[in-house]
Parts: sequence; structure tokens; C-alpha cells
Amino acid sequence: MVRVTNAVAANRKRKRLFKLAKGFVGDRKNHIRLTKDAVMSALAFNYRHRKLKKRDFRSLWIVRISVAAKIHGMSYSKLISGLSKAGCALNRKMLSEMAIRDPSSFAAVAGTAKQALA
Repeated sequence: MVRVTNAVAANRKRKRLFKLAKGFVGDRKNHIRLTKDAVMSALAFNYRHRKLKKRDFRSLWIVRISVAAKIHGMSYSKLISGLSKAGCALNRKMLSEMAIRDPSSFAAVAGTAKQALA
């Protein structure tokens, strides 16, 4: 009787795993047991860091807005409070871009926030 192997499926499975491990250093790219652990860790970190990236960018935007608000004589929290009272619907990403690329329009927005607070 002919011996039945699982060669095609096993090779496909290994090939898929090694493809995911492309660019890994040392034995983590070409030894199946080490590769499996490395790929599983990498996928877990990948998922986690996609979530953290959003948090990092938001904090970056807040720092930029804070510096620009200080230039116009107010704190970040006063600026955001004034904008919400004025009914301004600009998000932090747009405020940050305005602070960097178009300081004159940011000055107008800061003036609007000051008027709403007063």
C-alpha cells in the first residue's frame, strides 16, 4: 500500500509562514518553530501598534496646538473650551495643520475662542 503524506498542505502552510517572516533576522526566518513564534508575536504587536498609533498622533496634535495657543496668549484647554463654546467644529488634526501651515488662520480661530470665553 502507498504511504499517504500531507506534503502539499504542509508545504503550503510552511511557505505561507515563511512569507510572513520575510525580512526577519537570523533563524527566525528559516526555522519553522522559531518562525512560528516570531510571526505570532509580530502579528500581535502589529495589531496593538495600529491602535497605539492613533493615540500617539492625537498627543502630537495636542502638543502642536498647545504651542500655537501659547503664542496667542492662551492655554490649550482655554482654546478648546472657547472653540466648543463658539460652536467651532474643527478637530485637533485640522487645528494642528492650521497651526503649522497657516498661522494667520489659526490666529483667527484663536481670536474666535478668546471672544467666546470673554
